Amino acid sequence: MPREFQRGHKAKISDLTAGTDLYVGVQITAPGLTFDISCFGLDADERLSDDRYFVFFNQPKSPEESIQLLGPQAGDTESFRVTLDRIPSQIHKLSFTATVDGAGQMSQIGPGYLRIVAGGEEVARYAFSGAEFTTERAVMLGDVYLKDVWRFAAVGQGFDGGLDALLKNFGGEVAEEEAPAAPPAPAQPQAGGAAPGFAPPAFGAPPAPAPHQPQPAPYQPQPAAQGFAPPPGATPPPAPAPAPSVHAAPTIVAPLAPPGGGHVPPPAPAPAPYGQPQQPYGHGPAPTAPMPPGYGQQPQAPQAPPGYGQPAPPPGYGQQPPFGQVPGQQAYGVPQGAPQGGAGVAAALQQFKETPTGQRWTQQNKKLIRVDLGMGGQPVLARQGSMVLYQGKVDFSYKGAGFAGRIVGNATGQEMQLMRCTGQGQVFLAENSTHVHPIELQGDAICVSAENVLAFDESLQYEVRRIEGHGIPGGALFTMQFQGTGTIVVKTHGTPVVLPVTPTTFADCNAVVAWSAAAQVVVSSQVRMRRNAYPGDTGESVNLQFRGAPGNFIVVQPYEV
Repeated sequence: MPREFQRGHKAKISDLTAGTDLYVGVQITAPGLTFDISCFGLDADERLSDDRYFVFFNQPKSPEESIQLLGPQAGDTESFRVTLDRIPSQIHKLSFTATVDGAGQMSQIGPGYLRIVAGGEEVARYAFSGAEFTTERAVMLGDVYLKDVWRFAAVGQGFDGGLDALLKNFGGEVAEEEAPAAPPAPAQPQAGGAAPGFAPPAFGAPPAPAPHQPQPAPYQPQPAAQGFAPPPGATPPPAPAPAPSVHAAPTIVAPLAPPGGGHVPPPAPAPAPYGQPQQPYGHGPAPTAPMPPGYGQQPQAPQAPPGYGQPAPPPGYGQQPPFGQVPGQQAYGVPQGAPQGGAGVAAALQQFKETPTGQRWTQQNKKLIRVDLGMGGQPVLARQGSMVLYQGKVDFSYKGAGFAGRIVGNATGQEMQLMRCTGQGQVFLAENSTHVHPIELQGDAICVSAENVLAFDESLQYEVRRIEGHGIPGGALFTMQFQGTGTIVVKTHGTPVVLPVTPTTFADCNAVVAWSAAAQVVVSSQVRMRRNAYPGDTGESVNLQFRGAPGNFIVVQPYEV
């Protein structure tokens, strides 16, 4: 099953496939529009320094044939063959683009995709649609780039100009004396001919002819040894519904948007028993409407009203007392004012029952969170000692930072002692009764102090980031930056507050928990020179000033570390 990518998501090619011979297919359509789909081979400065590595309809391959234009096939509007181990050393990035040929806009396109096929099966797919664009006439779909190793990135970035403007953006030159030639007819197998061996089979392709019926077929490059095309007869999976735009989906910070989309009340959640309607949360029995008299009791025979001038019989008159109880005496051990759900241990603990939601991360209450390792198959990195309970077959191992990581952690104060949780089961995490808040990243980034990190998905990338400033006692300040697609669980002392960043936003560095990575942080030092405070002095030695465009935020806890 292919790995689904969203805009901004990145991955190593080696994590997708062990092969180096790749088929890259692009599917993009719109009523009445035609598209030019190209590949730009860029250098280390992301410039088209060699025009021979601009592969498009007029130049279908690079000099050494490491990049080849294959034409429409297997349901793809355009397709390429990329042989990574044959790409010359001066090429560091392959940018796959699509532009509108003539009038039109990218907002008119329907659901499309860019996919990578290797080893005979589809290993990666990035889906997009016209809802992600407006007046753009070109879009940079995805990149295959070299950063220590070859990697893939789903870009999905619109571009206002057409193919000529895109070429100039990459540093190329447009030959004005020659009109662009019309794209040649795509190389398709003749009727009854076999599909190319390295490409996915065409939809509804006829069976291959018998050996005694050879027919000429156009020249196609031969497949690599590992064979990266899908098996004959395989039908590419349909394009999934386009993922929501990352730029339109803000970072989710609990308790503003808890799992499941509901509102997290201050007290601990109290799920209702299975088969019963959900009751409001609270520390005691849920308030309900008063029941009518006699509700839930056996119907009694009608009795005559008491005689005139005679007192009415006491409650229970004419009824037999329970076995072993003396008439007129109250039974011992019967709780007074028992909850409506009934008495007993089960009823008393009902409000603390586990909260199932079917999600990977589920907040059980303000101070406890559960992660389901069976969903997504991705391991989780958690702070050592934070596991309070687990169910299933779960393995815990030490996650070392390496020698260089320990040196950086000790020097910056951002060292995290982590354990790696793998297997099939559920793990419950908490630490020192602090409040926990899951934050879902959708390709964006967030800065969090290592002291406030409880756990996170291993798919997230993290590094130590320096806060600019001068005059700080003891040196500079540092924080951890997390980026990618996944969830990070932040712990705070008490309920935090999320504030927007303004040009005059200052916060105590010992109370700040996290902030958006796009915000600019500057250290503001205020060292008291005498005991008497002067106007404008806060009494704090180091403050952080936050700056940034609208949409940036900071998270502050009511506690100083």
